[in-house]
Amino acid sequence: MSANERLGYIGLGLMGLPMTRRLIAAGHSVHVWNRSPEKAHAAGPGATVAASPAAVAAEADIIFMCVTDTAAVEAVVFGPDGLAEADGAGKIVVDFSSIRPDATQRIAGALEARNGMRWIDAPVSGGTKGAEEGSLAIMAGGRPEDFARVEPYVLKMAQRFTLMGPLGAGQTTKLCNQMIVGCAMAVLAEATRLASNAGIDPALLPQALAGGFADSKPLQLFVPRMAAGIHEPPLGHAYTMLKDLDTALDLAVTTKTPAPMTGLAAQIFRTLTATRGDKADALELYKLSAPQG
Repeated sequence: MSANERLGYIGLGLMGLPMTRRLIAAGHSVHVWNRSPEKAHAAGPGATVAASPAAVAAEADIIFMCVTDTAAVEAVVFGPDGLAEADGAGKIVVDFSSIRPDATQRIAGALEARNGMRWIDAPVSGGTKGAEEGSLAIMAGGRPEDFARVEPYVLKMAQRFTLMGPLGAGQTTKLCNQMIVGCAMAVLAEATRLASNAGIDPALLPQALAGGFADSKPLQLFVPRMAAGIHEPPLGHAYTMLKDLDTALDLAVTTKTPAPMTGLAAQIFRTLTATRGDKADALELYKLSAPQG
């Protein structure tokens, strides 16, 4: 393949749009498609809006994708004018979506059998800030030769890209990531509320705890936003975190892995979606403990 492959991107939402813009800023032309066309046009100069996923695949050798869930991935791949209807010879899908590992294996296998298109599951961590800054951590599953082929382009959008094993390994790693992040959000919300209720300025917690055992990127990023009530743009939707935690719990059941902390975090996020809606910023769980009256 050429050292400068043709690129496509499907799904220009909270993550996909800034990631596409980073590819364009690095000098690449990108064929894009989004279910809502206006979001595709928001990518600006350097992006060519295609009529369908199949049209993206017709013009691209590497097709990046970041959509909401398993149903959305299946619609892009097997729906009308989906990727399965394109000539897939020599082409690779790099799926940044967070979906079930077994769904990844099933979809990727069916697509390759249908038209020869290969697949790498590559869920991301780092939120919208990481997407804008190119500081994402991306964990991958797939063939080593496919990983090596797409790596130079992925690293235009991320600071770390790690092959974790065969297809599905990236998704399993992302579930481990979400267990850690989801539980951290819940604990940080409790600590922030305790500081506030006890008369301490919670905005000072990151400064006070910097360098100690409690210090972390979530502490430094999440607590100031919780304390100040900053939820726009959202770092991530509550529904997305709940979906990932529920998937992690399903995998915990099948692998006989105890996961009590993850189960509690999932229930907290379930309460958040029930009271504030699926599109609530995940950090709004801090508001669940707000004093009444």
